[in-house]
Amino acid sequence: MEKFHKTLTDNLFRAVLSLETVEECYQFFEDVCTIKEIQEIAQRLEVARLLGEGRAYNDVAKQTGASTATISRVNKCISYGSGGYKLVLGRTQENTGEDK
Repeated sequence: MEKFHKTLTDNLFRAVLSLETVEECYQFFEDVCTIKEIQEIAQRLEVARLLGEGRAYNDVAKQTGASTATISRVNKCISYGSGGYKLVLGRTQENTGEDK
């Protein structure tokens, strides 16, 4: 994804990395994204978590309200993507004391 790596994108990611609390994240993301965009990203992360637990598409759809297209896309990213979902989910589970 070399085309994706741009100075503006790097600046965005550095800004995200500068956030220190959940409240700071709320402040930043509410300004940068629409509420719908935040909800969609949060939904995708929950879909990834449930798929990681081995849940069936129908169960994931019922629990999250995500479409099967979204679930399929997240599953494809988990299987063939750059490992971002696994990285974040692993770290957030470590920080909350949950099992991986």
